[in-house]
Amino acid sequence: MREEQSTFQAKGVQTLGMNPASVDAHEKYRAKFAFNFPLCSDPDHRVAAAYHALKPGSTSIARTVYLIGVDGTVVFAERGMPSADAILAPLG
Repeated sequence: MREEQSTFQAKGVQTLGMNPASVDAHEKYRAKFAFNFPLCSDPDHRVAAAYHALKPGSTSIARTVYLIGVDGTVVFAERGMPSADAILAPLG
């Protein structure tokens, strides 16, 4: 995601990362990896559960990418690390 920010921004897409770590831990992690997008803290896994991003039978999070339209509908969802082209394809 970090390397593709200009591609996402050109399409009007705002990237957010979600992780169960604390806000303080996120800041250190964000600095360490030079992320150029915000990280959100989800320590109780509520967001991960709502978006079905938990590994089956676990509280571990499976890397999952979502593209959510301005109307709030999910227009892309895929586990793993899909390419920017695949993520942005629904936008045309």
